[in-house]
Amino acid sequence: MTGNHRNSSITRRRAIAVTGGTVAAGGIAVAGYQSAFADTTDTAEATATASATSTGACMTLMSSVTEGPYYLDGALVRKDITEGKSGVPLTLRLTVVDATDGCTPVKGAAVEIWHCDAWGYYSGYTTANPGGSAPAESEDGSTANDNTYLRGYQIANANGVVKFETIFPGWYTPRTCHIHVKVHTGGEKEDGTYEGGTVNYTGQLFFDDTIAEEIFTLEPYSQHSGSYTTLDDDMVYDGGGAASGLLTLKAVHKADPSKGYKGSLSLAIDPDAENTGAGSGGGGTPPSGAPSGEPPSGAPSESASPSASASS
Repeated sequence: MTGNHRNSSITRRRAIAVTGGTVAAGGIAVAGYQSAFADTTDTAEATATASATSTGACMTLMSSVTEGPYYLDGALVRKDITEGKSGVPLTLRLTVVDATDGCTPVKGAAVEIWHCDAWGYYSGYTTANPGGSAPAESEDGSTANDNTYLRGYQIANANGVVKFETIFPGWYTPRTCHIHVKVHTGGEKEDGTYEGGTVNYTGQLFFDDTIAEEIFTLEPYSQHSGSYTTLDDDMVYDGGGAASGLLTLKAVHKADPSKGYKGSLSLAIDPDAENTGAGSGGGGTPPSGAPSGEPPSGAPSESASPSASASS
């Protein structure tokens, strides 16, 4: 595992710069997923990277924030992290660049994300109450592994780009809709997960309230009722827009948000920085059933089988 993520090292520089990207999307049905998750070409990636580096300056630096109470070691290296969880498709494209070297791509950086399902449940903590009124996680009808769904790593290509196939996250009290992210360097893929190295950045990605609230009127999100926390009232989001992790979203089909979205963001890191995951903000423990901070029985481990990992 990346053993440094909980150490007491102090971040030597402000580790991250983030800029919003244009987001488009896909659909809940298989056909929707196929269109939503269609990869862009390497040429397009190279062009985007070139435009970022040609200015000779990087994006606005952003301080790390808390990893929250739901982090688990041992996530699998894979592109599709859904495991059959239902929801509005989201293709997430993140570009890792070096803020100390003119925004050159950080090839080989490991980007890790994790987030809750449509009803606010995290894998590994499926009995933690998401607040409001929601069905039990076990009632969603999926075949997802309760310890691994909606978690995963991708390794950055030569252009610093990683892509994930996932779903639009739900919400839980008292947090707004968000995705957690870490950037690791210096480790390597081993036994289906990512081993060693250093965590350079811990952050969260956020969603526009208007879009999120529209999504939450759709199935299966609408089965979770209660008071949704807006960005202005969130304990972690600081109002800084793209520089604070706010994704720019664009529906694939303007008249039908259920067809999905694509999200993109550039993460400009200092590859020499170390980050503890403490950050700012409280993380948002649910009203009851709060996790202990220890991985539950059956959680992924260093001996995770490579066959359990989806294609990276």
